[in-house]
Amino acid sequence: MGAYILRRILLMIPTLFGIMAISFAVIQFAPGGPVEQVIARLTNQGGSDRLGGGGGDAGGSNVDVAGDVSSKYRGAQGLDPEFIKKLEKQFGFDKPPLERFGMMLWNYARFDFGDSYFRDISVLDLILEKMPVSISIGLWITLLSYLISIPLGIRKAVKDGSTFDVWTSGVVIVGYAIPGFLFGIMLMVLFAGGSFWDWFPLRGLTSDNWDQLSWSGKIVDYFWHMTLPLTALVLSAFATTTLLTKNSFLEEIRKQYVVTARAKGLSERKVLYGHVFRNAMLIVIAGFPGAFISAFFTGSLLIENIFSLDGLGLLGFRSVVERDYPVVFANLYIFSLLGLFVGLLSDLIYTWVDPRIDFERRDV
Repeated sequence: MGAYILRRILLMIPTLFGIMAISFAVIQFAPGGPVEQVIARLTNQGGSDRLGGGGGDAGGSNVDVAGDVSSKYRGAQGLDPEFIKKLEKQFGFDKPPLERFGMMLWNYARFDFGDSYFRDISVLDLILEKMPVSISIGLWITLLSYLISIPLGIRKAVKDGSTFDVWTSGVVIVGYAIPGFLFGIMLMVLFAGGSFWDWFPLRGLTSDNWDQLSWSGKIVDYFWHMTLPLTALVLSAFATTTLLTKNSFLEEIRKQYVVTARAKGLSERKVLYGHVFRNAMLIVIAGFPGAFISAFFTGSLLIENIFSLDGLGLLGFRSVVERDYPVVFANLYIFSLLGLFVGLLSDLIYTWVDPRIDFERRDV
């Protein structure tokens, strides 16, 4: 197992390099970079009158002085070319792309993510500041989906083909088909002061008077704010795991060892939980780390935006819109690395749940 773990860790290096290289290459062709963002803000505020030379006429001498510097950026005409060069140097765009990419990889290997372009804070501190919200969402969604889906999936497998199975399958399929963000908007309209009831808060993870509440009041307030986001996310999350659990149990129930156990006179409960459960839950349990990471970041992206939860999803969205590349690439690097280690952890959980699995005998 040690050799397998070492090989997997070594394979993470080229995989992570490929992810970052492709993303960096795509960014080079994306319009509206950070320099353009600053220019747009300045020109919208009339900044060109204060910072640039006069004469925005395309045939005037100012354009000739600006040369290729201002022509590279939309809306830069009329701004001092020296100011544009300072912006490029500030954001690191005065260096060739390959040099910037190499410096980024060297810094990221040491977990030095630099500072945000548009926030007066280091990227690592910014991510750590937002992480508790996303961890809270991811943890609760994963636990709730497993607590609902595993018993429901087992029940559906035992009652396969019954009225209970048919009706619950309909509910599960509808829940899976409805996007979480759409369900979240519907919940806001119904229960957050839209057109119907005003039972739950519209945004935020806690109330404004959080610091003044008792510890029990803080717990109630926290779950009061989390009810709608968790409900919106758990609907599609438990649907997938429920069907996976049911199919896994059905496959095991039809195997010969179950027939043998029943022939020996074992009760149905002992057959189900003493023999079938361990084998059937192998794929479900092994997928727990991946499900948590998915809910931790990807699944909460739109929900955090809808309910104004200041987590990593909302941070990533705003960073992409603002072209805050240090935050964008740091998020990509951290979660790509985390995803690779989670894949390895899932394999190790497989061997822990079922020692018969030996990855040493397989090619990576």
